[in-house]
Amino acid sequence: MLALTSIGTTTYRPHEELNSTMAATITRRRRGRAAAALTALTLAVTTGIALGATAAQAASTLGAAAEAQGRYFGAAVAASRLSDPVYTGILDREFSSVTAENEMKWDATEPSQGQFSYTRGDQILDHAVANGMDVRGHALLWHSQEPAWAQTMEGPALRQAMLNHVTQVATHYRGKVYAWDVVNEAFSDWPEGVRRDSNLQRTGNDWIEAAFRAARAADPGAKLCYNDYGTDGIGAKSNAVYAMVKDFKSRGVPIDCVGFQSHLTTLPSDYQANLQRFADLGVDVQITELDVAAGPQQAAIFGSVTKACLAVARCTGITVWGIRDSDSWRTGEDPLLFDDAGQPKAAYTAVLDALNGGSTPPPTIPGVDPSAWYVLLNRQSGKALDVYNRSTADKADVVQWTRNDGTQQQWRFEPSGGGYQLKSRLSGKVLDVLDWSTANGGDVVQFEDRDGENQQWTVTANGGYLTLVNRYSGKALEVQGGSTADGADVVQYDSWGGANQQWQLVKVG
Repeated sequence: MLALTSIGTTTYRPHEELNSTMAATITRRRRGRAAAALTALTLAVTTGIALGATAAQAASTLGAAAEAQGRYFGAAVAASRLSDPVYTGILDREFSSVTAENEMKWDATEPSQGQFSYTRGDQILDHAVANGMDVRGHALLWHSQEPAWAQTMEGPALRQAMLNHVTQVATHYRGKVYAWDVVNEAFSDWPEGVRRDSNLQRTGNDWIEAAFRAARAADPGAKLCYNDYGTDGIGAKSNAVYAMVKDFKSRGVPIDCVGFQSHLTTLPSDYQANLQRFADLGVDVQITELDVAAGPQQAAIFGSVTKACLAVARCTGITVWGIRDSDSWRTGEDPLLFDDAGQPKAAYTAVLDALNGGSTPPPTIPGVDPSAWYVLLNRQSGKALDVYNRSTADKADVVQWTRNDGTQQQWRFEPSGGGYQLKSRLSGKVLDVLDWSTANGGDVVQFEDRDGENQQWTVTANGGYLTLVNRYSGKALEVQGGSTADGADVVQYDSWGGANQQWQLVKVG
């Protein structure tokens, strides 16, 4: 019998208008990204975890997979989290672009009129450049995060101050960012189809145009975008934005792209068609702040958004608004691709599958023979994953029991859907989250193989132990309550890295 005790830890493209300085910067970043990917692959090999198939087959990270499609895949980043190694580990491995969550907004960069502060924004930019990532600038003008001094201004004084702000900030970052959200959220939710009543709007209906012209003068190489939420489908608000963009293009106002925030719970049926109609105006489209509330369709929605972007030639990239669920502004909705512990969720696999054209292979587990049988020993209790009472029935409970190497304790890892199924040697049935539950404490049973996501598990390794995360729910396989008793239930629960969620493989046949 071989105990696996030494498994290591897994832990744009610019368009023609770019000037030569910007193009050279982007080229250097591309090379840096490639070097970072090679370093990651070398590390994976030396630590014993393969990242996936060869590049000719499918990419194993979001950034690399998007790059292969001629696009970027980015994340919103907070400077305060750059000291968190789990956070930066995911960021540096997975993403090819970053957007500052707040550090480049007006209140952060000009806290007092005429006094500019770029320290935190530069920190994010420097981290991105050092790791071969591109940068989206966000946002030059937005009514919601004006500094206190600007909130009390109106009319010509505000007009002059806002244009000076655009000029100064865009000049500071000239040649260093791929795109700017020049104006953010200038259209109203109610009534839809009209401009938002803000002090910026009250400086004159041409304030957006003036801001774009100032941004172009300050940084001729950056893509200039209008960004908004609630515009994902065709409706009054998106129609109003569409009319503005069409007007700008007809009059030569320098607008290059439109950002769709896509803070989603459901996906409009006309999402792709909406992206396409904007692209048909001659602008790029970008998914700029993507997140999806947790629920049975979360992974499917993430996958569909990714496929929609790939289907629109001028959709140049996707940015998710945060990295882990715990980093999200949507508290309690778990809307991102990685759980609180930094483990990839089913949504992550859905996105990677979409970027790879559905060809993402499962990560290999070195030393694991897909034709062999293994006992899984819980780190907390030392007991084995077991089908209770040697049942062969659907919905039979899966528990822990003192190791006896019986066939009800033997499991085979079979690749499925970018992860693995665990097949019982006794019954031929697979490990299953009962009734597609997404709840903490959801029952884990055996069930006939239906190749559902609730029967598929992603596997990560650390220090000789595996963590198994269900592709559908994003939750980890654990012994409930950390029990050490025979017959204790095996359930799913938020992944938090506890010993009761860690399993050691022992080959038995």
